Amino acid sequence: MKISQVAAALYTVRDFLKKSSQVAETLAAVRKIGYRAVEVAGLGPIDDAVLRKMLDREGLVCCSVHVDGETSLSHPGRIAGRLEVLGCRYAAYPFPREIDLGGLKEVRQFAARLNDAGKALRATGKVFVYHNHDVEFERVGSRLILDALFEATDPDCLAAEIDPYWVQAGGGNPVAWCRKLKGRLPLLHLKDYGVKAHGEPTFKEVGRGNLDWPAIIKAAEASKCRWFIVEQDSNWTEGDPFKSLKISFDFIKKNLCGRD
Repeated sequence: MKISQVAAALYTVRDFLKKSSQVAETLAAVRKIGYRAVEVAGLGPIDDAVLRKMLDREGLVCCSVHVDGETSLSHPGRIAGRLEVLGCRYAAYPFPREIDLGGLKEVRQFAARLNDAGKALRATGKVFVYHNHDVEFERVGSRLILDALFEATDPDCLAAEIDPYWVQAGGGNPVAWCRKLKGRLPLLHLKDYGVKAHGEPTFKEVGRGNLDWPAIIKAAEASKCRWFIVEQDSNWTEGDPFKSLKISFDFIKKNLCGRD
């Protein structure tokens, strides 16, 4: 992994992106930390063309976009258009918020919709990826939902954005999942897994939790991962998400990266 492959998930600093007037300042702060790429997510209303100009001004690449789930399934052409404007290849399905995953039949129906959307995006040169949380580690029959989703979809139509924190939270093995999705893992989220005094799991900066990052990164690289995206949902140091992004970036640069 090279430092130029390390991106910041803008969802981390979403509270500073509610108004378009805040976006330029926030992007500048992210670039100052050292990030050269961002994943677009959590922004308030802003025109994609305007956002692209702001990114270009700071020398930031848009490596991926978390898109509206229903729009991506029903109108993938709209998603392809957004990606084209932002100069981006990867669109991530973020969370199955209103999807029925209660049985294998329902999971396969969802997988078919993901596959169709991915096929449409592929025709435009784009890549559709599925971002996991812990809910996909529920079982339907004898299968994990996440296994069933990837088994029922074409690798050419649906790739993965594995989040090791959520794999761990769901009782899975992050290294094993990175290996399992070899050739199908262009994106990886990086946030660490910690535990509070009474055993409650919590988000941590990379290097301040319990995940085995050298092993995870090695497995992801072997699976041809392209972008390593730092995201921390909450529990920021001193309540400051920018400080958390810097702590993670500095650890990654010192301990996990090779030379550019």
